[in-house]
Amino acid sequence: MSDLQAEVLSIFKETGALLTGHFVLRSGLHSGHFFQCARVCERMKQVTRLAELLLEKVGTDTFDTVVAPAMGGLVIGQEVARQADARFLFVEKVDDKLALRRNFKIEPGERILVVEDVITRGGRVREALDIVKAEGGNCTGVAVLVDRSQGQTTFEVPLTSLLELSFPTYEADKLPPELASIPASKPGS
Repeated sequence: MSDLQAEVLSIFKETGALLTGHFVLRSGLHSGHFFQCARVCERMKQVTRLAELLLEKVGTDTFDTVVAPAMGGLVIGQEVARQADARFLFVEKVDDKLALRRNFKIEPGERILVVEDVITRGGRVREALDIVKAEGGNCTGVAVLVDRSQGQTTFEVPLTSLLELSFPTYEADKLPPELASIPASKPGS
């Protein structure tokens, strides 16, 4: 594990954001580990540091606007935008699908970075990318705090993550006995 990944993992552990138990992920898969990024987002010093680390990897010259899926990407997305002196927009759920609301507009060709907290399969990021494309924006990349797929999830644009860490995930009907014996919870990200 690199020094960068060790620092990021340390931040998650110190803030109580890496949980163990039995969890149903947004993807519908089950896991014995859950990244509760909202716990990190309680601590602005740690959010500031994580955004600094993301920007060191992504740079600030490839985008003018940050778009974040609500809820998970809101805090880190806004902090990345603040540090990069970029515009910040978010997409939010409407009937369980993401939508651009609140009179937000994306200009044709506008260079956009999508920022999310955690991805497993990348469903919400894909929805955000589709919205950016439909609005005529030019998505230049995706930046996430944690890639639970360990690089297996890909997008049409470059993906940058601070931590690639994969804990086993399971379909609901294929749980190992030790996980099946614990009641499942769905804490949300």
